[in-house]
Amino acid sequence: MVPRQIPARCSGPLDRRTWLKVGGLSLGALCAGISPSLAQTLAARADADFSVILFWANGGPSHLDTFDLKPGAPAEIRGEFRPIRTNVLGIDICEHMPKLSRLADKFTIVRSLHHERGEHSGGTHRFLTGHSSLQANLPNSENPEVGAIVAKHLEHSLPSPLGGEGPGVRGGVPRFVGDTQFYGAGPAYLGRAYAPFMVNPNNPISASGNNIYDPIPIFPTDDGRAGAVQLASDSTLRLHYRANLLDHVDSFRRQAERSGSMETWDRHHRRAVEILSSSRTRDAFDLAKEPTLIRQRYGDTLWGKSLLTCRRLVEAGSRFVQCQATYRLPQSVGRTSNWDDHSVNAHIFDAYRLKLPVLDHAMSALIEDLYARGLDRRVLFIFCGEFGRTPRLNNPDPSGRPGRDHWPRAMSVFLAGGGLRMGQVIGATNPRGEYPTQRPLDSNSLLATIYRRFGIDLSEHLHDQTGRPIPILPRGEVIRELVVG
Repeated sequence: MVPRQIPARCSGPLDRRTWLKVGGLSLGALCAGISPSLAQTLAARADADFSVILFWANGGPSHLDTFDLKPGAPAEIRGEFRPIRTNVLGIDICEHMPKLSRLADKFTIVRSLHHERGEHSGGTHRFLTGHSSLQANLPNSENPEVGAIVAKHLEHSLPSPLGGEGPGVRGGVPRFVGDTQFYGAGPAYLGRAYAPFMVNPNNPISASGNNIYDPIPIFPTDDGRAGAVQLASDSTLRLHYRANLLDHVDSFRRQAERSGSMETWDRHHRRAVEILSSSRTRDAFDLAKEPTLIRQRYGDTLWGKSLLTCRRLVEAGSRFVQCQATYRLPQSVGRTSNWDDHSVNAHIFDAYRLKLPVLDHAMSALIEDLYARGLDRRVLFIFCGEFGRTPRLNNPDPSGRPGRDHWPRAMSVFLAGGGLRMGQVIGATNPRGEYPTQRPLDSNSLLATIYRRFGIDLSEHLHDQTGRPIPILPRGEVIRELVVG
């Protein structure tokens, strides 16, 4: 049997008027076609507004010190924190997250996810693509990450750009947005057209294994001008106003026509440039348009402003927004900006005493906001990293400070909203947090659940650059406890 595949065809050159109608677009995506079948369009309607906010704790947060504490374990396992009760009987979380403890009816914790890859990029690739990479420490993905798959799917399941909606955009807003490329993730063989739109220039260090780079905002910060939005792909151009967009488009076309390369440009799916410039996008990134009380509730922190931006983006029409949960620690506590909490990198408990209250404040604000706006029915918020941390503490750093190492055998994932069943804990680990003892779930189960909500058929295949068919997800079943109905 020939495997099913996502169709692809080039619709031919676009004139200047079409460029303007699209407003913001993914050029490679444009060539995938502007006439999706009626069946595809109708299939998409069931989950036409579903969106995901992925707050990615790159480095791997400790499940034992956040959402799966083990107060009865020996000191070298349980650490320094204690659990507190939440407003849902039987759900306990870390004492440094009191605001979230009052919202447990609005979130679910999956404590039994696991996979087999213990390297940062290998673990990220495994978690976000569902495939185990051949390379261990890979900067770029071998298979498309979840956001790229979603972007690919949506271009075939939404109306034509000539009808007001362009592949890669929804009402002028990019469907896939991120702050930077993740280490071990990316669009892979789908191409740069399916990379996330990034408002600030992409920092290549974020995909290098370097874990001490400064946090990269998902909101505009470069020149302080309200609504300043930069180009996403490869960060080669900057567009502040629609007049700039027209100038860039006209200039590019004139150069291409003079050089005789216009046909090549069309044939290669317009990969030379991606343009996104619309008032709706600028407004979504402009936090000054948010009421003061809302901005104060989220907090004047990187995480607060990041999650508020994420909410504004999905409300405006973005469908998958991913953002690193990086945090600049003082030198006295650690040298990393991520969650790679080895002893040589940071004092894990002093780091968490700083990070968790900020996380608690920002995440609780987002969850309350999603529910207050009715977005909880269609927006799924996820907080997790590529794996958990070792149950046993170690302190090889000369200072003797405590830390935990990589641990993919058990991890906790925090979920809120998405029209899924909240107010529960799914799965459990043994008394030392070493491995699942109840409802063990391959990490692909989370991807399968997300894909189902987007209406993505897991029996479909993609084709790599050699034409080889590759399943979207090689295995993984929907987490039945999350699905309503």
